[in-house]
Amino acid sequence: MRPFTTAPTLHTPRLVLRAHTPDDFDDCLRLWTDASVTRFIGGRTSTPEDVWSRMLRYAGLWSLLGYGYWAVQDRVTGHFIGEVGLADFRRTLTPNVDVTPEGGWVLSPAAHGRGYATEALRAVLHWSDAHLARPDGLPTPTFCLIHPDNHASVRVAEKCGFQPIGRVSLGPHDSRLYRRSPRQAGQEAP
Repeated sequence: MRPFTTAPTLHTPRLVLRAHTPDDFDDCLRLWTDASVTRFIGGRTSTPEDVWSRMLRYAGLWSLLGYGYWAVQDRVTGHFIGEVGLADFRRTLTPNVDVTPEGGWVLSPAAHGRGYATEALRAVLHWSDAHLARPDGLPTPTFCLIHPDNHASVRVAEKCGFQPIGRVSLGPHDSRLYRRSPRQAGQEAP
């Protein structure tokens, strides 16, 4: 049974993580058409159609899997600053490995360097530890793929308990594969 069909609202000291709505389209479009944002995420900016498909995919993740992505807002201003979450993208990786659920985060450049990504990802992982269990009842480990040159994301992953476990190729792009075991990372609060 999937307990969640839409993203529950999560609060951290500085952020609100909530379900995407159609009203987020313009903010998402600004995010995904910024070349500095997509530099390490496929290397190309998105079209409006790509962004809309991404938002539909986020809703579909929650509906089909009971987990997915959140829109991230600044708690004080209410401004959209990015997206964070967990997914099963059924990636074709070389070598072929199961990397689900896969953690991901992307923030607008104005939010970079402030610790928001770490704060948001910790909230998601805390939620995951509490709500996603393997068939044996233990919390589900999480994974992430990071471009080898994306040093800022590597730091976020490491602060959140992810450890490098190898390299994989996603199409023409090489990535580092990271794994987080809830027991290794502890049950820290966001």
